[in-house]
Amino acid sequence: MNAALFPDLVVNGEQVPHKIVAAETQNHDAPAGKPGIAWRKAANAVAIRTLLLQEAQARSLTTEPEEVAPGRFETQEEALIRALLDQAVTADKPDDAAIHAEWQRDPGRFRAPPLWEVSHILCACDPRDAEATRKAQHRAVTLFAVVAQDPKSFGTLAARESDCGSRSSGGALGQVGPGDTVPEFEAALRVLNAGEMTQAPVLTRHGWHIIRMDALAPGEVLPFDAVRQKIAEAMEKTAWAKASRRFIDGLVSNAEITGADLRPVS
Repeated sequence: MNAALFPDLVVNGEQVPHKIVAAETQNHDAPAGKPGIAWRKAANAVAIRTLLLQEAQARSLTTEPEEVAPGRFETQEEALIRALLDQAVTADKPDDAAIHAEWQRDPGRFRAPPLWEVSHILCACDPRDAEATRKAQHRAVTLFAVVAQDPKSFGTLAARESDCGSRSSGGALGQVGPGDTVPEFEAALRVLNAGEMTQAPVLTRHGWHIIRMDALAPGEVLPFDAVRQKIAEAMEKTAWAKASRRFIDGLVSNAEITGADLRPVS
């Protein structure tokens, strides 16, 4: 990306080097062949970060970076922005009536995890190996055609052809729940009803699967007391996000910025 084609970013008289905006562009999507869109998004993000750092400096804030993941610490800039928002942003905690009203709006959103009773036939391959993947897919498609024609043959074929240890039980994996399988496999389970089979073999990091949903137990709707704390935490996060947005909008409205467009969307 040719940074010379884009305007300088200046925030309250502080000129931000083009290289900083250019580095930020990798964090923003844009249509192919339209680098200007990624640049504008990056310029907006850098402008806000610069405003927050200027405000932290104006308040003479100091803080130490915290560990945010095992072995990973905040940068000094991230630590200052955190300290600023901790000081400047407050959000009211929802009361019991508001929490109950949020639950009552649609109790069906709060359910225990479902249980799936599943069988599969695996044609194993390493998806990084294109030739092996192609061969395994051909084999899976052939087996799928047999099972689609004669569903009762599923267990026999699994016992004879599957590359999974579940072949000893006719492909049956037993009961699984969310998080028990790889995401690609779980995504396929979420659209199956009891007795249904996937419309085609499904590729995961383990190979191609022919998947059958043997039984399905949808999660029960949870009572209010069981989800009260979860709802309260979600509402607090939403309130804090709105309050931080108002704080940032206030900084923007009082700032002189060129090279970015931070006008609120109406």
